[in-house]
Amino acid sequence: MPNLMTNVQPPLQFLPPDFQPGVLKFTQWIVPWWIRLKTPITQIDAENVEQLVELYQKFQQEKIRFLLAFRHPNPDDPLPISQLIWRKVPGQARKQNITLKSPVHAHFMYDRGIPLWAGNYVTWLFPKLGGTSILRGKLDRKGLKSARNLFANGRFPMAAAPEGATNGLNYQVSPLEPGIAQLGFWCVEDLEKAQRCEDVFIVPLGIQYHYLQENWQALAQVLGQIETDCGLTNNNSQPTPSALYPRLVNLGNYLLDLMENFYRQYYHQPIPKNTNEELPIRLQRLLDIALQVAESYFAIQPKGSLTERCRRLEQTGWDYIYREDIKDAESLSPVERGLANRIAEEASLRMWHMRLVESFVAVSGKYVQENPTFDRFAQITIIIWTMIMRLKGGNPNRTPYLGKQRVEITVGEPISVSQRWSDYKTNRRQAVENLTQQLQSSLEKMSQPQSKPDK
Repeated sequence: MPNLMTNVQPPLQFLPPDFQPGVLKFTQWIVPWWIRLKTPITQIDAENVEQLVELYQKFQQEKIRFLLAFRHPNPDDPLPISQLIWRKVPGQARKQNITLKSPVHAHFMYDRGIPLWAGNYVTWLFPKLGGTSILRGKLDRKGLKSARNLFANGRFPMAAAPEGATNGLNYQVSPLEPGIAQLGFWCVEDLEKAQRCEDVFIVPLGIQYHYLQENWQALAQVLGQIETDCGLTNNNSQPTPSALYPRLVNLGNYLLDLMENFYRQYYHQPIPKNTNEELPIRLQRLLDIALQVAESYFAIQPKGSLTERCRRLEQTGWDYIYREDIKDAESLSPVERGLANRIAEEASLRMWHMRLVESFVAVSGKYVQENPTFDRFAQITIIIWTMIMRLKGGNPNRTPYLGKQRVEITVGEPISVSQRWSDYKTNRRQAVENLTQQLQSSLEKMSQPQSKPDK
């Protein structure tokens, strides 16, 4: 998450792809070291890689175009996915005696906001790796045009996260944005206009994180720290699921009471008191109200899902901070600049409410109760920890260490976009909706615990 902005900024510029093979080679060398030193990931497994090898072979033979639509539960997702593409696909191709042209790589779409919190080096690196930026909360014509061109004409296949943002959960897929399906149909349209015969596919890519050991003691310590931060009594119960779950529920109820009072008292929201409503109902109402508080400031009408509302708020806030109407802040008079800075700071403060909601958009309130495994406990605990850090004004990106992790990537069955072209020509909106729903179903199927058990 970007830090609080107190000064007006120049407008966010589109970052066009500028692929550099030398940069790719260096990145391919350094990423395994980065994973080892900077993440808890120690093992990356992949299923159905043979299918991805076949897809790359057909792509290089100019028979197909495809986009990898990957699940996005964790900010680290690009790292294991890079190892799937750069290492496991070429390795599997050699086993199958299939020759793939080097480099095996993928263009990718990324949120223009990532360099704002990841660092300036990302502003330089991602374009050099063939990435193209996109503004998620508005019609980004330059970004869409670039992504559309790469899908139809790029040197490599495409990769993108249809959820649009991380949700922190292995087994819960956020509602997908329709942009990926629309890009697929645009690719078919562009190929048809160019009288090219490649088939177009969207390939679902599942990804899950599993702790190698169930470190309940470490989890109990994180819960204890959260309880201390909240002023709650830590009963030092045994670090077992049956003992920790009541503490997790108690913590959830306390935070709901706290935040309901916060919005009731200081933002004058009509939240009922002392109800017997279940936690999931209260949580969803609180998320809705937090967004309304920010939307009322920006004069935005609540519309769409929580995720869609978050994206719209984010973009509007950026419009207040990264001013299109101010090309050179230095040319402003001191008074004008002071007012512009005040607007930027106020917008940044209002976006704080959206950031809180962003962390909880996929939380149902029953995620642990449905299957109280260590992985689920850890995921919800880290989401709560992130919220506490935002409330304290700390750094929510430095999550607590709960042990080494194994990443499991699953290559799903390709979904043909070309076969749906006639449906698209008949009813574009419905065709995009149907394709998005099929992709949602595919990702959800790969995310089910019975097919990917906790370990």
